[in-house]
Amino acid sequence: MTTSHSWRDAYSGMSSDNIKGLVLALSSSLFIGSSFIIKKKGLKKAGVSGIRAGSGGYSYLYEPLWWVGMITMVVGEVANFAAYAFAPAILVTPLGALSIIISAVLAHIILREKLHIFGVLGCALCVVGSTTIVLHAPQERAIESVAEVWVLATEPAFVLYGVLVLVTVFILVVHYIPLYGQTHVMCYIGVCSLVGSLSVMSVKGLGIALKVTFSGTNQLVYPQTWAFTFFVLLCVITQMNYLNKALDTFNTAVVSPIYYVMFTSLTILASVIMFKDWDGQDPTQIITELCGFVTILSGTFLLHKTKDMVDGSVRLLKHMDEEDGTSHEGIPLRRHDSSNMRSP
Repeated sequence: MTTSHSWRDAYSGMSSDNIKGLVLALSSSLFIGSSFIIKKKGLKKAGVSGIRAGSGGYSYLYEPLWWVGMITMVVGEVANFAAYAFAPAILVTPLGALSIIISAVLAHIILREKLHIFGVLGCALCVVGSTTIVLHAPQERAIESVAEVWVLATEPAFVLYGVLVLVTVFILVVHYIPLYGQTHVMCYIGVCSLVGSLSVMSVKGLGIALKVTFSGTNQLVYPQTWAFTFFVLLCVITQMNYLNKALDTFNTAVVSPIYYVMFTSLTILASVIMFKDWDGQDPTQIITELCGFVTILSGTFLLHKTKDMVDGSVRLLKHMDEEDGTSHEGIPLRRHDSSNMRSP
């Protein structure tokens, strides 16, 4: 009785704004998780009649189903952005992990993609680690203008981080992706996650500018607002391009968790550098967050080992050569072992 009464008291204490934020965050996870599957189906259909995205093609731009998936993702991102306007980040951010579960479940039902039991454990570790980091993350500082964000973005520490990100992305795109893009999921996801960490910082700058503008102080007259807008568009286009390549080349149930883990980790790192989040934290909080990172790395390791255990000794490519005897209409999870292939 006491437990039930306490639960009702806690629930009734949730403000209407928090409830709105919770509903928006849950809706965001549903839309984003579903968008991976819808876009995947669109990429699959586009690959039948044109060059696959994983091979450098853009035929998916003419596929209506892919656009449905893209619109679904945009709706999810808008809902996520709106959720932060009603509820604190500590309530909204952890719910983003639900998109991984939704994506994996729908991939199992619709795409017939399977996960080894250790892959399921890897996903669970990724979610637990990311949730641990978010739950112990510090509150964001109060910022009153876009100029304040620009000052933070142009401090030496964050400028150094930005330069390192851009150099790493350049090396991945120019050297590693042409050689290993079709066999190593980390190449495509690395680009998406690194660029994504910068895009979130730009989104924060733009969001603050819009929030202050709607409050009555016009921030659209400042060039910093348009600079953040430009960076947001550039980063989002880059992320979309390489995420499409990753989805078209690798198993969705592997792409989604790894992308979530890397994107979340790098975004938190960028926020710590730019907004100096750890300055006001005690060692216990920081150590707890680092333990969350270790848990995330453990989950990522299990996901990669699962890929090897499911596939035998080959990578988790979805598309098979014609001599494998598998039609491109299907959605195979792995290449056949040489012992199972037909003799020429």
